[in-house]
Amino acid sequence: MNFLGCLLFLLLIASFSTFSNALTDSEVAYIAHRQLLTFEESGKDQSNNNVDPNLKFENSRIKNAYTALQAWKKGIYSDPFNVTATWVGPDVCKYTGIYCAPTLDDPKLNVVAGIDLNHQDIAGYLPQELGLLTDLALFHLNSNRFCGIIPMSFCNMSIMFEFDVSNNRLVGPFPRALLCWKEIKFVDIRFNNFEGCVPPEIFGRPLDALFLNNNRFSCSIPPSLGNSTVSVVTMAYNNFSGCIPHTIGMMPNIEEIMLAGNSLGGCFPSEIGNLRNVTVLDVSGSGFVGSIPPSFAGLKSVEMLDISCNRMTGSVPEEICKLPALKNFTFASNFFNGAAPACKSSKDVVIDDGNNCLAGRPLQKPPKDCDPKPVHSPPPPAPVHSPPPPVQSPPPPAPVHSPPPPVQSPPPPAPVHSPPPPVHSPPPPAPVHSPPPPVHSPPPPAPVYSPPPPVHSPPPPPVQSPPPPVHSPPPPVVQKPPPKPEQPDVVLPPNLGYQYSSPPPPLFPGY
Repeated sequence: MNFLGCLLFLLLIASFSTFSNALTDSEVAYIAHRQLLTFEESGKDQSNNNVDPNLKFENSRIKNAYTALQAWKKGIYSDPFNVTATWVGPDVCKYTGIYCAPTLDDPKLNVVAGIDLNHQDIAGYLPQELGLLTDLALFHLNSNRFCGIIPMSFCNMSIMFEFDVSNNRLVGPFPRALLCWKEIKFVDIRFNNFEGCVPPEIFGRPLDALFLNNNRFSCSIPPSLGNSTVSVVTMAYNNFSGCIPHTIGMMPNIEEIMLAGNSLGGCFPSEIGNLRNVTVLDVSGSGFVGSIPPSFAGLKSVEMLDISCNRMTGSVPEEICKLPALKNFTFASNFFNGAAPACKSSKDVVIDDGNNCLAGRPLQKPPKDCDPKPVHSPPPPAPVHSPPPPVQSPPPPAPVHSPPPPVQSPPPPAPVHSPPPPVHSPPPPAPVHSPPPPVHSPPPPAPVYSPPPPVHSPPPPPVQSPPPPVHSPPPPVVQKPPPKPEQPDVVLPPNLGYQYSSPPPPLFPGY
């Protein structure tokens, strides 16, 4: 992913909110409110509530399924394809999207075993009565507009095998009901608004695939990741921070790992080189620094390797570019200043090295931008406050809007340290304030309270003179201040300070 690719991707994220018949924020709030009201009004056992006594059911589990599906139908706000029009009568096995099969404990007993409503654009919420579907093994609901939370009653679906609610508007912390499922193999909750930490227990389930990307998960990635049996895990485009756990090298079955678009930072653990079965590794845009670890040469099965849009430096080693299965290697938009001769595109391998600092290669950064320091370490606050010589010790970072403490202390005429200018042009205070020095040194009381909040508690070190400002040492100009105070030209800059947009469509549509 080169620089242009990174930019286009951001634009894609911003435009994704226009997808389909997107719900407005007020509609989402309304639906979520309806769900909460049902939680308050209904009890734990919903199996026989409001069921017409004249209806005849094949068995008690089908009757429970009827109760659950009718409650769900009431919770649907919009059904553009009229899918639920068939949800009428006691024969729930004929409902559109509902699939029945013999139960595991009694082959003669028919039960609701699966629900598949993918891509139906239905808007609504998930009622807790769905917990009555205790024989449900497959729940596919991707690409709809369901809102609210996943009820804890889903914990009753004890034989759940595949669970897919991706690309909806679901919220809340990681759904804890998923941790109840002992046989779960496939979990896909990507493209929602789940947030908070991912519980370590999820990596102890017998999963084959776990899709968590494009949510709002934060915290660090649990070390229990190394215990996971997954072959595919995507945690991209969240807010994960911290380091990749060293236990990543212990994952026995892993083949594809996507960690792009987080705030992980730091360096890669050398244990990544132990992942000899990995075919896809995408860690782009996650703030990684340092050089490519030599252990990457152990990725013998990797076909797609993407480390672009980070802050990596040094040289790209030949061993990486000559990995036996490699087909696509992207290390664009970093600060590499060297690459082995083998690190060029060929008929077998596509290599993207743009927007680096590689001499003799096209589409590289200009030399002045090849110092990674400004990119990953913003200028320290000290320079902002230290410009004016009179102030020997800069104030704490808080008073960024009034860098030189003298501004906060009446004595040093505000003009001498004129708060605003130093922030924007630290070194030369003289040119900015020299014309009106005397004019800006108003009588002691006036300037003391007119500047920003810190006026009442000037930083002790800089303020070397007590209350009688007129005798403050720094600028000698104080000895001839004009008698009449004019309005100080101290125009303080306003306080400088995440708008979430719906994420882009899945990067790996096959999953």
